[in-house]
Amino acid sequence: MTPLDLIGLTPLIKRISGRPDVIIGLIDGPVAMNHPELASQHIREIPGNGSGACTQANSTACLHGTFIAGILSTKRNSSAPAICPDCTLLIRPVFTETTVENTQIPSATPQELAAAIIECIEAGARCINLSLALAQPSSKGERELEQVLDHATKRGVIIVAAAGNQGTLGSTAITRHSWVIPVVACDLRGRPMNESNLGSSIGRRGLSAPGQDITSLGAVGKPLTMGGTSVATPLVTGAIALLWSAFPAATAAQVKFAVTQAYAPRRTTVVPPLLNAWAAYQFMSTAQIRR
Repeated sequence: MTPLDLIGLTPLIKRISGRPDVIIGLIDGPVAMNHPELASQHIREIPGNGSGACTQANSTACLHGTFIAGILSTKRNSSAPAICPDCTLLIRPVFTETTVENTQIPSATPQELAAAIIECIEAGARCINLSLALAQPSSKGERELEQVLDHATKRGVIIVAAAGNQGTLGSTAITRHSWVIPVVACDLRGRPMNESNLGSSIGRRGLSAPGQDITSLGAVGKPLTMGGTSVATPLVTGAIALLWSAFPAATAAQVKFAVTQAYAPRRTTVVPPLLNAWAAYQFMSTAQIRR
């Protein structure tokens, strides 16, 4: 069974490839825009801390940004999952290529992240992918971030965020927010990976998705295979973008309910249910949500 089979994405990908008016905000590193497998006609950028395009192809920031972009926006039949190539990918780099990262998930301060989210919302993003961790948390910065997440709620912009790879129980200012969908990484049998963070808010409102041996684009040369919550997150984001492409008139609340609640009754547990994108699509079809 492939990672996409495990979470019901395979039949959905066969049915739809996205719509340009469904804009995914990717707050991450810069992306190797000239990669031949990227569906570059549907990529836009907000410069942010620097250009949306890589200047150092072997930097951690470029490798990470390109890898995540590949999962979402590669041309079909490429080495990457190619979930939503006809959606618009909005690149907003939040960490620079000169930064040396010591963790698997690159990080941003709450203030940097808040500014990037606002910019993506103002640029028309309907969902935002956060495959990153918080650095230098402070009460002031976390309050600012919480206000921005409240703003996303009011604007109907769905935020999908990595739960983190520290193997701890708990939450962050991102994952405990009621509007955010936290993502836990699981293996190819659907079991949570040991390094994935868990917690009560993550279990109640989040989803699990494959984070083991995921292959996507390398910024230079051959494809890369990586793991963790960082690579599981865009599988959920891509599913949401496809659902919104299939049902463009759906509200954010309807899409969020379909993908997190409709097919998996919630349990009191720190482990969230496995994403089932096809079941979410079938729910939206039978609920007669306007297309």
